[in-house]
Amino acid sequence: MTSTKSNYKSAFLFITILFFLWGFITVLVDSLIPRLKDVFEMSYGRTILVQSAFFIAFFIVSLPAGKLLSKIGYKNGIIAGLLTMATGCLLFYPASAYRNFNVFIVGYFTLASGITILQVAANPYVSLLGSEKGASSRLNLSQAFNSLGTTIAPIIGALFLLSSSVKSSAEINLLTEAEKLNYYAEEAGTVQVPFLAIAIFIGLLALLFYFIKLPSVVEKSPRQGYTELLKNKKLLLGALGIFVYVGAEVAIGSSFLVNYFESMNLSVIVANNGHMMSIANTIADVFNHSFSNSDPRSLLGIFITFYWGGAMIGRFVGSYLTRILSPGKVLSFFALLAICMILTSILTVGLVSMWSILAVGLFNSIMFPTIFSLSLEGLGNLKSQASGILCMAIVGGAVVPFIFGNIIDSYGFKIAFIFTITCYAYISFYGYYKSKN
Repeated sequence: MTSTKSNYKSAFLFITILFFLWGFITVLVDSLIPRLKDVFEMSYGRTILVQSAFFIAFFIVSLPAGKLLSKIGYKNGIIAGLLTMATGCLLFYPASAYRNFNVFIVGYFTLASGITILQVAANPYVSLLGSEKGASSRLNLSQAFNSLGTTIAPIIGALFLLSSSVKSSAEINLLTEAEKLNYYAEEAGTVQVPFLAIAIFIGLLALLFYFIKLPSVVEKSPRQGYTELLKNKKLLLGALGIFVYVGAEVAIGSSFLVNYFESMNLSVIVANNGHMMSIANTIADVFNHSFSNSDPRSLLGIFITFYWGGAMIGRFVGSYLTRILSPGKVLSFFALLAICMILTSILTVGLVSMWSILAVGLFNSIMFPTIFSLSLEGLGNLKSQASGILCMAIVGGAVVPFIFGNIIDSYGFKIAFIFTITCYAYISFYGYYKSKN
């Protein structure tokens, strides 16, 4: 028994490293969205197609990933996922060098395919490393380290991916051929260096997993498992919860926050506020940067770290709360608080609007791990296949932001945020439903 617990702790540690990694990379990729919008001079609706390619991979790859894991096992599946991620990162090198939008799309899709394989494996694996009663608590703890990655990533993105201005086509046409070549080289280098470093790190992590041992905790799933699961009302309600949650989280926290802040002219307000500049420069100092002569977009981007930082803190707190209270009730309450923060941002302007929308991250914190673990309750040896269905629902990260972006194009940010409120209203309902059933 002692040996088993020790093996579980070691496995939990290594899997948690993966949670950190894909959280970091997912949000770092999001940091490219404002830059790509300028580079290719696109509308908000078309810009989100980049992120749609990222999340559509979850819909396409999740079920095949479940089948792959049943054949090659968790360890080899993790290695396959890591190598796929590394390939996606490497594709950003030629995409940025040749300023090719289509190659970026392929790169995003490849990267997301690798993350999908990890998601399908890691979430149920963590929930099975102990009692079912403590599954929500364990998954919240692992996801807290995922949020640590998402907290660090906006800082890296703001300082290294958003720290210079992007020229429009008209401005580029005014350059000499030599100036154009120099500009394109600088633009490429902004993207190439970080993602080349990430690809190398992922490759080393894959090598590490090749040598470690992971305990086997999952029974073989029945052949007709998916047919049975598609008739399970509780699982399907949970899958819808994952769909709307990921969609709302991405729409608010990833794709458009910098643009939302720009629409309220917050760069000027922040630049003229001593306390805000002190916060920004304190964070930037860690990386030997300063915002005295920085691009306004980089200055605003640094504050997105508070959105993801709130999610990290909330998950550590949530790991405790879901251990002592009904996870469904905690989920429902947090969703209601997220709605309150969005309404505050809609009804205000300036720094109040900014900080209230950033606070949504704190209340987002427990949603994904809690919905996921509640959805797996009582499924026994169907959990690995159920995980595939739940991970398919992550495609909400493509669908909801796409709708959100088009509402912005037509009616503006404030109206678009009303759409996200309906997502959190469903999550609150789902939490209440699970607390009663």
